[in-house]
Amino acid sequence: MSEAPYQVIAAELRRRIEAGELKPGDRVPSTRALVRDFGVAMATATKALQALQAERLVHPSPGVGTVVGPPPRAARRTQQPELNRDEVVRMGIEIADAEGLAALSMRRIAAELGVSTMALYRYVGGKDALVVQMVNEAIGEFPLGEAPSDWRDAITAVARVHWAAYRRHLWLASAISLSRPQLVPRLLPHTDAMLRALRGFEKSAALSTMISLFAYVRGVALVMEAEAQAEQDTGVTADEWVVQQGDQLAAMIAMGNLTAFRELLADGFDYEYDLDRLFEFGLEVFLDGLATRGRGA
Repeated sequence: MSEAPYQVIAAELRRRIEAGELKPGDRVPSTRALVRDFGVAMATATKALQALQAERLVHPSPGVGTVVGPPPRAARRTQQPELNRDEVVRMGIEIADAEGLAALSMRRIAAELGVSTMALYRYVGGKDALVVQMVNEAIGEFPLGEAPSDWRDAITAVARVHWAAYRRHLWLASAISLSRPQLVPRLLPHTDAMLRALRGFEKSAALSTMISLFAYVRGVALVMEAEAQAEQDTGVTADEWVVQQGDQLAAMIAMGNLTAFRELLADGFDYEYDLDRLFEFGLEVFLDGLATRGRGA
């Protein structure tokens, strides 16, 4: 099996270090430089540097970047850089955008900003509070605008704004809870817009409709995050993975006498798996069903 893209990048940087092309203290190419030079996603470049950090071949140096050599022993800082809440939140978003929520920690943010971990708490509280502020900031990038008068158009507008936000920030879908919804100031107007669009529905039906729609959009968006992680880890795209499974799937269909599957795949049928189209299709199905159910439900 071929190496994943992040492993290829890590191997090349490791070679340069071992050959003396990059000496102790030298700055290694930044993630942006790796994205440009290797034609990979930001998350892939970040993972390559993380792999070298795990080997203690490089370490992050606040204000400089990632440099060659093991991390220095922790030293007591006599002076902390000036900091504000917005800087902490934006750094959290940058890390989550590049590497996912799993990579987010107060310690990591502190290292990137060149401050002590404890210094962050006075600005954003703990990690859970930080994530709520990150969600608020990310959602704020996608204002709703004036709500359409037609209930169907109004619901569509909210759903598409959420889809755009999830597209931009792949971690966002997993950060938002439906069972224990966080109190996010910039998200509450979205809920209000949905409830206004559903005013003709019985109250329980309106609330169930709103939750179901948010769950649908979020559910499809979670696929994007999982796929990005899988491609980063394996170097195999979704289309390539489907092709690799082709022979095994055909054998399972034949063995199980799965006639509907066989009919579906007959004559070389090829389905274009496009998440944007899937989102729009599902949204139309949802709204058609809602229109058929009627506002008195």
